[in-house]
Order: sequence, then C-alpha cells, then structure tokens
Amino acid sequence: MTKTTFLFFVFQFFIAVGLSQSLTGKVVGIMDGDSFKLLTLDSTLVRVRLANIDCPEKKQPFSAKATQFTADAIFGKMVTISIQKTDRYQRYISNVTYNDSLSLCHELVKNGLAWHYVTYSKDKTLQALEDKAKAAKVGLWKDLKPIAPWEWRSSQRKKKVK
Repeated sequence: MTKTTFLFFVFQFFIAVGLSQSLTGKVVGIMDGDSFKLLTLDSTLVRVRLANIDCPEKKQPFSAKATQFTADAIFGKMVTISIQKTDRYQRYISNVTYNDSLSLCHELVKNGLAWHYVTYSKDKTLQALEDKAKAAKVGLWKDLKPIAPWEWRSSQRKKKVK
C-alpha cells in the first residue's frame, strides 16, 4: 500500500466518524478553476476539489479566467485545506484558505468565476456573494445566459448518447 493510499484511508476514517481534518501544503499544480494538486508538509501529493462551488468547464466561457484566477491566488503558495469528504476520484473535497485568511471559494464566487453549488451546499455566505456578483454583472454574470457547469456537463452527455 502506498503512502498516498494509506493517507486516503486514514482521512476517509476521520471523515466517516465526523472528525474534520486539515492539511497544509504547497500548491504544485492547477487542474482547473476548482481543483489543484497539493504537496503536503510530509511530501504527499494529494488532489483537491473545492467544496460548495463549481467553476466553468474547460470548453465553457470564463473557464480560462477561473483557472488563471486560481493559479494567481494559490499556485506555489502554502495553503490550508479543511477536508469535508472525498469524492469518487479520491480528491479531497475541501475549503481552502490562503494568504492567512482568504477563502478561495468565496473569492471565486465574489469575482463571478464560479457558481454556488446549491445542490451540495446551503452556505448562505456563498449565496450572498453569488447574488451580489450577479447583480453587479461581474465575471460570468456578464453573459446574457450563463450555463451552470452541471447543466453544461449534462448537455454534453446527452450529445454523446445521440
């Protein structure tokens, strides 16, 4: 069993029994606006997916801007992740704090580069930030009809079935 696999199972246990887990490390890769790779203090490489939000997919408008925002905010920096759970891809679904106190999820939504993912979150702060960004037509809210990533993914799957 590799060190990464062992840590994954340990974190799964902590999450299953309701104990939150935090990790600190250096961001060494940006996958897209809402996922990245973290090298922990003990040199374990983990994949992280931001909790409660969803950034545009790679072929959607504002995807590159969301990815660039995330890169500018955290690449090469030390961050702390608060793990909520793991997903089917063994990524840690987490809230991310950087620059001592900034929430990456909040900053992405505030700048109109992510949706509050209400299916999985009831975070009132994220909803307020999204509402404010919409009203100000910031980022993706400049589009007349922005398509949420989960709707876009669904439409792409339907296209493949035809």
